[in-house]
Amino acid sequence: MMTATHLALDGETLSLHAIKSAQSISISSSGRKKILASRRVVEHLTHSDKAHYGINTGFGILARAKVAPHDLEKLQENLILSHAVGVGELVPEQIVRFMLLLKANALAKGYSGISLEAVEMLCEFFNHHLSPLVYTQGSVGASGDLAPLAHLVLAMMGEGEAFLGGKRLLAREALTQCGLSPYKLKSKEGLALINGTQFMLAYAVDALLRADVIAKTADLCAAITLEAMRGSSSPFDARIHALRPHQGQIAVAENIRRLIEGSEIMQSHKDCQKVQDPYSLRCAPQVHGACRDAMDYARRVIEIELNSATDNPLVFENGDVISGGNFHGEPLALALDMLAIALSELASISERRIYLLLGGDSVGGIDLPKLLMRDTGLNSGFMLPQYTAAALVSENKILAHPASVDSIPTSLGQEDHVSMGSISATKLHKVVQNVETVLAIELMCAAQALDFLRPMTSGKGVETVHQEIRKVVSHAESDRLFHNDIEAVLRLVQSETIVRAVNEAIGTIK
Repeated sequence: MMTATHLALDGETLSLHAIKSAQSISISSSGRKKILASRRVVEHLTHSDKAHYGINTGFGILARAKVAPHDLEKLQENLILSHAVGVGELVPEQIVRFMLLLKANALAKGYSGISLEAVEMLCEFFNHHLSPLVYTQGSVGASGDLAPLAHLVLAMMGEGEAFLGGKRLLAREALTQCGLSPYKLKSKEGLALINGTQFMLAYAVDALLRADVIAKTADLCAAITLEAMRGSSSPFDARIHALRPHQGQIAVAENIRRLIEGSEIMQSHKDCQKVQDPYSLRCAPQVHGACRDAMDYARRVIEIELNSATDNPLVFENGDVISGGNFHGEPLALALDMLAIALSELASISERRIYLLLGGDSVGGIDLPKLLMRDTGLNSGFMLPQYTAAALVSENKILAHPASVDSIPTSLGQEDHVSMGSISATKLHKVVQNVETVLAIELMCAAQALDFLRPMTSGKGVETVHQEIRKVVSHAESDRLFHNDIEAVLRLVQSETIVRAVNEAIGTIK
């Protein structure tokens, strides 16, 4: 399915890994055959005297209103124009690209009755890095992500606006620059293009790809803070976790053991008077692990959704056209809400470790100064980065409230229960950004703390983390613009630089 960074979409085998590296897309030969076969069924029914929902009728509450054959193309155009009512902030271009890819893959499954030309137009947009302006608000996550997807299709029609090469252009002008002509929708095509969960799913893909890095980075944070605070390695003993065999918990404990292996610092306080560490250190496997297990649940849901048909009605090979509810976003809404809760917890426990680092410590005659700076009073030290972390964690508590528990009927009651998964998706995006930032702050603070324990060295994995941080941020002897330091370490986190460096140094962490 995948050659270098090109994807041939078939609606059956798309993976998260493939999406992450895709630079160009096309429809596979099997996908083309399925699309053509499905379209033949729709073409046959288009001029039928019988009403077929979405083909020769109105939509939603207007499903019983039959439309004359000569108005079918206008019906589809009106559908897009009337449904493109998105408001609010713009969806990030990367997520819009995911939407294009995911919609093309769903249609390649061959159950939507759309023409091959329409699906290939989606591929052209992706390959030309032509990104329609899509808005974050307007979907209730049930009858498909109607408003966001309508804005996606609007640009295909030469209406609305799009980004091309970083410039915001009228869609018609952007199409011309790419050598493309506006697409004229045929029967059922507008409905096939806007019915589906690809807005929610695109956000889910982005969040999950970043969550994989976040989970590993959180373990790096716990390990470097454990060393800096001269905590105990005993809580990470494999025998403890074998007695409560949650897979996430076991993986985290193993990661931390490997990261601190060979540490002089851990050996130096082996016989100190400390009895137990605070939970943010001692219970890191249990907390991080539970979050990982929640992420695994979300991953299973999202991987199923990647290759699902979420259109309505669905067109089958034998000519049946069946209305159902695969467009309903409930599976994704619950998974996205769970992901937001799990990631918020990683930031929450990280902030507590930052607070610990600022409190100072004295073990074995070596002092860790309060606020991680010797000359405080004149200097505030690392007091304020903890404020920022606290603010982000507090914001996450609000953002982690599940959107999926709400429902407001639409379409005059025809759509009487909706998922609100679109809201789950957009607030999760903010949670992800907040969590990455909190972890960056912990790494920055822990690196500062570790400096005070020199010349003793930490485990090879932790030393690698420290070295990567010191490539972009130096030790602070006095106050400076810590905003810049946070941004520098945040870039390390988001680019996976630290995780990759650790993998090279000690082997791939889980």
